[in-house]
Amino acid sequence: MSQQCVDPIVGKILAGWRYDISGLAPEMRGDYEHHFAACEYCRSRQRLHRIIDVSLIVLASVSAGVFLLAFGVIRHFGPRHTFWLEIAALGGFALSALIWLAVAVATPAPMAVVDAAKLGARHVHDRLPQEIRERLPEDLRLKITGS
Repeated sequence: MSQQCVDPIVGKILAGWRYDISGLAPEMRGDYEHHFAACEYCRSRQRLHRIIDVSLIVLASVSAGVFLLAFGVIRHFGPRHTFWLEIAALGGFALSALIWLAVAVATPAPMAVVDAAKLGARHVHDRLPQEIRERLPEDLRLKITGS
């Protein structure tokens, strides 16, 4: 792996954007996409940032699930101080949901997940027999293949 960016000026711009060009207009993306194609350093940094973003969403989702599970267990067993334990469990769930929402809005992680899903769908589509591919609705075929 290269330890330096091939174009430090473009690399600093991309670093300031957390290596996210998903919000740019397609006609403005070209140079940055070419830079990612040529620069292993920036590509690896972009991958690292997307891993962190997706990990935060997964962690917040698991946390919210655990707090909901705790709420259910408290409701089921009804220990002493049930009310305060339920409030704490619901507060933890609300905080986890808020963190999930903040990460989903502030990062391109949802777009990265959508892109991965589209890539997987395209891979499955390409492996289908021709007669099944022809039976798919035209608009679905366009979404999957992009052409």
